[in-house]
Amino acid sequence: MQLSFSWDRSQKKQKIFVMRRYLVLGVLLGSMLVLGLRGAQLHLFENDFLRSEGDQRHLRTISIVANRGVITDRHGEPVAISTPVDSVWANPGELLAARDQWGKLARTLGVEHEQLQQRLMKRSQRGFVYLKRHVNPEIAKKVMALELPGIALQREYRRYYPAGEVMGHVIGFTDIDDNGQEGLELAFNKILKGTDGSKRIMKDNLGRAVATVENIATPHSGKPLTLSIDQQLQYITYRELKAAVKKYKARAGTAVIMDVNTGEVLAMVNQPAFNPNDRSRLRSSRYRNRSVTDVFEPGSTIKPFTIIAALESGRYHAGSRINTSPGVIKVGRKLIRDTRDHGIIDVGTVLQKSSNVGATKMALSIKPKHLWQTFSDVGFGKQTNSVFPGESSGMLNDYQNWHEIEHATHAFGYGLSVTNLQLARAYAALANGGRLLPVSMQRLDEIPEGFRIMREDKVKQVLRMMERVTGEGGTGKLARVAGYRVAGKTGTVRKAGPGGYQEDKYLSLFAGVVPASRPRLAMTIMIDEPKGKEYFGGHVAAPVFANVMRDALRLMDIAPDDKKLLRAQMLPASAMSPEVTL
Repeated sequence: MQLSFSWDRSQKKQKIFVMRRYLVLGVLLGSMLVLGLRGAQLHLFENDFLRSEGDQRHLRTISIVANRGVITDRHGEPVAISTPVDSVWANPGELLAARDQWGKLARTLGVEHEQLQQRLMKRSQRGFVYLKRHVNPEIAKKVMALELPGIALQREYRRYYPAGEVMGHVIGFTDIDDNGQEGLELAFNKILKGTDGSKRIMKDNLGRAVATVENIATPHSGKPLTLSIDQQLQYITYRELKAAVKKYKARAGTAVIMDVNTGEVLAMVNQPAFNPNDRSRLRSSRYRNRSVTDVFEPGSTIKPFTIIAALESGRYHAGSRINTSPGVIKVGRKLIRDTRDHGIIDVGTVLQKSSNVGATKMALSIKPKHLWQTFSDVGFGKQTNSVFPGESSGMLNDYQNWHEIEHATHAFGYGLSVTNLQLARAYAALANGGRLLPVSMQRLDEIPEGFRIMREDKVKQVLRMMERVTGEGGTGKLARVAGYRVAGKTGTVRKAGPGGYQEDKYLSLFAGVVPASRPRLAMTIMIDEPKGKEYFGGHVAAPVFANVMRDALRLMDIAPDDKKLLRAQMLPASAMSPEVTL
């Protein structure tokens, strides 16, 4: 009985062992089958989904920023270039794993820890967020050395302006995304911008790019832009205008130089200026281009065009005499005065002495339409189409709305408003024989024809009269340039304010052409609110013209045309100095 019981128990143990073995084998085989079926399912039916999920973790499509086109002056000197920089970005979801390192990251980037934390938490569901744009290479290297998950660098470009504030108002600037915001950067943004490309990259577990998988689209750099500006003339003009504004403690100033034969703007400067490289100090009050946005009454600088209108009317010729005594004339209820009684003077002396009475009498003797037409023809009251954003058209009211006093005041530059660029263009038309040319901010390979707006013979007569302005007895003697004949006109304008014209605020102006015998350059200067006793255009603005043109004529290798000086230079030393003995 005992042996039988032992045998039965042994049989049971053996059966249990066999059953366990089959159970284990069954579980193993079942597991393998399930895994095999799952593997087949994933491979055959969910392959695209899984590949997409893997790509999202390790592959990323990034943009390749196109290089913005370079801007150069007329001689090929760069005035706006793009330099490669890195921007630090992150995948907030991945960076959450290293939250304890955010303080160190913030210190490295030079940002506030709370600011960084807010940015990441607010955008935690996104896959891309900039942490800091346009960092220098040293900071970029330190950030990547932290080896934080989800941190990477994006190659971008930063705009740099070698001439700084000298060219600030002309060039303008771009924003952090390299889009033009002001000046020619904005005007030619579509040309300069280019087209971004894109590529697919593979990242490692820290989010760093380790390989380029494929190039999707090739970037196309922006086109270059060659300006009409001569950077050397621009600097000279900037230097002299800034010095004058500082000397007279003026509120502002603007100066424009044009090539009278092509319509190209060679220099355009404003004060106060700004440095487009320093974005932290950009203020809207400083970066508007006053040469094209600000308008002012041109004062006596309009008188050459009043004389042109009078000569072309047929009622006057260069030798005509005008009685300006007693130095005052009443028009309606208003009195128009000269600085003194000039008596009976010819037309040229009206310009030389800047006689308001003489200009008024000439203007009132011709039809308002004829005077208005002359002003309109030279471009007053219309935009110059210089392409600058925010350009003003100035103001020239229709002659049909003029009263007699407005007919009179237009003759000496009150009642209308112009920009400095409009005034420069009008003087360029005087200088080239009476042809109005389109304004160009780009270097021209061909000279435009323009169209005639004034008779050439009358224009030449007025230019000779304008030479008397800078001669002895003229109001613009300080605009003289040694060795060159200068034709110009001064202007001193009372500023309008609440309740009428102000007694103690002026604009000082000078507009001139050189060399007068064969004009090449026209320049206009306006100084806003010079302080002190010297506020006349002949004292404040005329010297700026002389100082700029002295260097400009030399740089452009324009030969002197003052025959008296040339003859003096040709005389032998003994003839010039009787004290010299041989």
